[in-house]
Amino acid sequence: MKVMDANELYDPEFRELIKSKKPTVIIPVGSLEQHGAHLPITTDSDIVTEVASRLGKKCDFIVLPTISYGISYEHDPLFNTSLSPEYFEKLLQNIILALMEHSFTSVIILNGHHGNERNLEKLHRIFNDPAIAAAAAATAPSGADTRVISRIRLQTCHYWKYMKHEFDHAGFVETSIMLAISDKVKMKKAKKGLITKGLSEKEIQRIKELSTQPFGFPKVAPNGVWGDPTGATKNDGEKFLAEIVRNLAKECQS
Repeated sequence: MKVMDANELYDPEFRELIKSKKPTVIIPVGSLEQHGAHLPITTDSDIVTEVASRLGKKCDFIVLPTISYGISYEHDPLFNTSLSPEYFEKLLQNIILALMEHSFTSVIILNGHHGNERNLEKLHRIFNDPAIAAAAAATAPSGADTRVISRIRLQTCHYWKYMKHEFDHAGFVETSIMLAISDKVKMKKAKKGLITKGLSEKEIQRIKELSTQPFGFPKVAPNGVWGDPTGATKNDGEKFLAEIVRNLAKECQS
């Protein structure tokens, strides 16, 4: 199958592709939020878009446009533009239902932001558990065949779970990946942020829980950075991307 992003798709060929191949669709989901003084506010969306593109090329999946807004209230009063959890869920439900009207039966939601995780897992349960499939059917457009909702193969993948290195926020990992894919990184402004090395597991857990609450992240990381970006390199970023895509491909093709 020819690898295609949405900007390469035209209606006649697209409909023929759906009919003949029954391809898998990737929906990348990011966020719009602060990433310290050295990374753009589109970082989560930029990274997940790149991961989705590489995964699509490796596995012959169709990559749809990234949803660049997520749920980032934990960063208040630092900058974020967030959707309500209810709207976020409804938006994704309607996109999936629309894809199903065109006979897609395999969808991957590729998440690029920690704050979306709980809501995506809830969405996953709705579409894959026949006992509560009616909850998703309630959002279906008029005339949609809701009988197939529980039959769709829906995967929700959080890309950072497919790498061994401890993840961060605007730290070594995200900064390295951005150096590999973007020319917008301002390394001269990169500053060390919250470092958890040496803390007890109990203290780390307390910090993690606090950081995910509304207004919580700046309380634990006042400069908006979790980790140390100062040693980040483009080469490390390429290694992280290769590891993530390799492991994601194994998961999505199993």
